[in-house]
Amino acid sequence: MVTGITVSSMQQTFEDTLVNAWTSAWDRGEVDALKSISSDGYTRHGKSGGSPMNLDQYLDEIRAIRQGFPDLSTTIDSIIADGERAAIFWTTTGTHTETFLGVPATGKSVVTQGSNQVELRDGLIHRETVTWDGTELLNALGIRSLSDAIAAEKEQTAEVVVVDLSGEPDLDAMKAFNRQFVTGVTVVTTMEDGKPKGLAVNAYSSISLEPPLVMVCVQKTSSTYPALFASTHLGINILSREQKDTVSTFASKSTDKFADIEWHQGPEGSPLIDSSSAMIEAEIRERFQAKTHTIFVCRVRHAEVTDIEPMVYKAGRFYDGANLASL
Repeated sequence: MVTGITVSSMQQTFEDTLVNAWTSAWDRGEVDALKSISSDGYTRHGKSGGSPMNLDQYLDEIRAIRQGFPDLSTTIDSIIADGERAAIFWTTTGTHTETFLGVPATGKSVVTQGSNQVELRDGLIHRETVTWDGTELLNALGIRSLSDAIAAEKEQTAEVVVVDLSGEPDLDAMKAFNRQFVTGVTVVTTMEDGKPKGLAVNAYSSISLEPPLVMVCVQKTSSTYPALFASTHLGINILSREQKDTVSTFASKSTDKFADIEWHQGPEGSPLIDSSSAMIEAEIRERFQAKTHTIFVCRVRHAEVTDIEPMVYKAGRFYDGANLASL
């Protein structure tokens, strides 16, 4: 429905036509309805700049959004028209039940709002400038891309940072660099439909003690990734020098990695692996999208520590954390 201001029957006709086309496209997926209100040279300009979309690209974007949020519903709150220009203010609701922009379904409902500034030509929308794009739906779910988070931080601090990203380092050099970094070995775990899931991860770090925050970085192609993304909590197990076989299990493609693993549940149900050097259960607070990986920022809610020495990893080999002898 529209609660906007109208000043002429021509404008009322435009508003009625616009509402019908938007309802057909955004609420029912009948995207071709937007062709009836758009000029041949239609362009859509986003908030982030860059190349504008043509009409076909815009329709593809709607299809992609509706695929991730099949029950999407948009209400036009008001339209303010003045000759060949108009402003459209709207509210969208939807439930994230399918994968969208590489993010597995969370089952959460969101509400977002935005506005479009349109320029008309012969009564049709010729140019559209928008304050919103599909990533706003992810932001409403508490999911941000790492680049957006960095940009927001720069805005807050008013600090200008110039980074030369014109070239890429040699892949072999990057691999050699990473091999020189000594880490522990963790298994990150969660539950899915009552079954334990997990994967080996060495991209773990403590962020702070007050509050107790940690982070893990997980590749999106992992079979555990969808379950982990949908969870509210996860377990992080620092493997001990006694768990060389456990590493092999969780680095494998096995469909039941817990079949021969002794484990118990944390207070929120996350699998904690027995004989680990240390185990924590943490609440997932933020999920940052970083191209091929997602960075999970978590607040620790439960911790267990043993006196078993940890395992150490460097350059594809495992070592005893007590004396650094090879395992």
